[in-house]
Amino acid sequence: MSDLSVEDAKLVTLARATRARIGAAEGAAVRDADGRTYAAASVALPSLELSAVQVCVAMAVASGSKGLEAAVVLGDAEDLADLDLAALREFGGPGVVVHRGDVRGNVLATTLT
Repeated sequence: MSDLSVEDAKLVTLARATRARIGAAEGAAVRDADGRTYAAASVALPSLELSAVQVCVAMAVASGSKGLEAAVVLGDAEDLADLDLAALREFGGPGVVVHRGDVRGNVLATTLT
């Protein structure tokens, strides 16, 4: 995490802790345009399935956020899911920093929306 800004490293910590707390497949955290953070784990119920990113974006929207600055997604996937990237891009616009990492919090790739 040494190449990350302090604020992005905080997102990694939040995503990692949230995922580990319930043993979810994936954890995510986002920082909105006002600097507020939202962290979530993936939801896998018989009647509802959401990625951790989708939950984070929904939380930010429901809180009245006006956009996103950065996001972190931690899990076993080799790439960010298309729907997750679409949600980040739709709500955050272009230029949102997106870090993808493993379940231990090691950032493996960084991209922009």
